[in-house]
Parts: sequence; structure tokens; C-alpha cells
Amino acid sequence: MTIAHQRTRRAAAGVLGALALVLTLGACGEQDSVEQPGGGAPSAAPDDDLAALVPDEIKADGKILVGVDATYAPAEFLDTDGATVVGFDVDLFNTVAGKLGLTTEYVPSQFDDILPGVMSGKYEIGVSSFTINDERKAQVNLVSYFAAGTQWASRTGEPVDPDAACGKRVAVQAGTVQVEDIEARSAACTAAGDPEITIEQFQGQDQATASVVSAKNDAMLADSPVCAYAVQQTNGELELSGDIYDSAPYGYVVAKEQVEFAEAVAQALAAVIADGSYEQALGNWGVEAGGITDPAVNP
Repeated sequence: MTIAHQRTRRAAAGVLGALALVLTLGACGEQDSVEQPGGGAPSAAPDDDLAALVPDEIKADGKILVGVDATYAPAEFLDTDGATVVGFDVDLFNTVAGKLGLTTEYVPSQFDDILPGVMSGKYEIGVSSFTINDERKAQVNLVSYFAAGTQWASRTGEPVDPDAACGKRVAVQAGTVQVEDIEARSAACTAAGDPEITIEQFQGQDQATASVVSAKNDAMLADSPVCAYAVQQTNGELELSGDIYDSAPYGYVVAKEQVEFAEAVAQALAAVIADGSYEQALGNWGVEAGGITDPAVNP
């Protein structure tokens, strides 16, 4: 899988600016769609048949309460107003919700609090670049909607080979699949008699990125579209290191007992793929290489 590097999208505050916005966040954003350059966010007219599939307790107030980690550009992050959540995940899920006759309310949260929040009923869905794996499928339902791999980035001119990172300082976002990846690499270093990798975990991906820009850490690893976007946003201060690997699907997180709602979301997603708004949502952000054609519940 390859990721397009030319993105036509809203001009963001940048990695360091986004960090400041996250630290001052005090509100959630309710929205039907998000205005953005590059063709504008797609919209969807309600489909009565799909809307009828949504459980009454979900559609009672006309909106879906969404848990989101708003630090993961370009998938989901804060706009320059410091409150509105934007990104390709947002544009796409707004369109899916529109097919179901519903609007969306995004509630920013720490990434590793979202899945428990869905399980407890705090959120009706989690939309935050969750990689689908067996551990998560044992706890919740996951509706596949995108595919991404892991990518590394380092300061320009100072490449770090992912397979030769022993003794390096590496940043990663807590709660992501990349944590296990880098911990396993560090263990392999010590088993071979080499220096361990110093791992620094951050609650926000923007913080991890900023730590590499500032030379506090030597490299970072994250989902492939996130690293490509970070390289672009840091105006040449970062570069990609190594190839994309371990491609896997992203999934919308739905409570285990909400099987009907998960199926409704999957069918709405199939509908936006069929009508072209799916391709538009991804294309506006330059991430169409991660598009899928066969959304499913717990693939």
C-alpha cells in the first residue's frame, strides 16, 4: 500500500500549534459537516431504509455521540478554532451518519479512554483510527472502513532505520498498536546484546511528533497517513524512514451489544462507497490509497 503525499486540505495549525490547541481544549463540537478546501466535505441525503435499521435508543435524539482522539491528523484533529474536530475520519463518518438520517457530536478524549467509553455507554461510537485486531474484537464490534500500515519518521537528514533502532530514543502514542511494535523491537535489541530502545509514550500523537521535531527523540512511529501528514506539516523538518509495513483495517467502534447498530453503520458505509462520496471524503485529504470496497462488521 502506498500513501499519496500531495494533500488538498484545510491549512492546519501545524504540529506544534495543534499541541497548544489540544492542551487548551475545553469543549466538544457538534456538527453536520465540516467545510474544507479541496472540493468540500461530501454530504449524504438520508436513506429511509438504512435509517430504519438504527436502534431507537441511538436515533432518539437525532445524533450520534462520537468519542474521538482529536490529535491524530489527518484523520481527526482540532481546527484552528481549537474546538472543531476535522479530518478525513470526520468527513467520512459525517457522510455515513447522514445516510442514517443522523447528525454527529464529537467528544474529544484520550485515545485509550475511547474504547472503554463505548463499552460503558459514554459514547455511542468511537471514530479514531482504531486498528482492528482480535483483542479489540473480543470487547467491541468493529466496522471496517479504511486500511493503513505503520510508518516511521525522523528529523530530515537524520534517518532512523526501523530495523536498526537499538540505542535510539523513539516516540509513540500511548494505546496504539505501535506501542507493542516498538516494545518488541527494543526487547530484540537487548536479546541480541545491543542497547535497548528508549521509548517515550505520549497521550497525543501531536506531542510525539513535536518531540521529534525538537530533537528530544530521534524518531517516531505511527499509522502511515499520520506520518505522511506530519512530514508535510513540519515544512521539511521531518522525513519518512523505512517502508510502510503491517497494513491493517481501521474500524468504527460499537458496543458489543449494539450488533444492529454496527450492521446499520456497515450498510451506510457501503452506500457511501457506492455513491462516490466515500472516494470524495478520502480524496480531499489525499488518503484515497487507503480506501476499501468491502466494509464489514468484525472482519
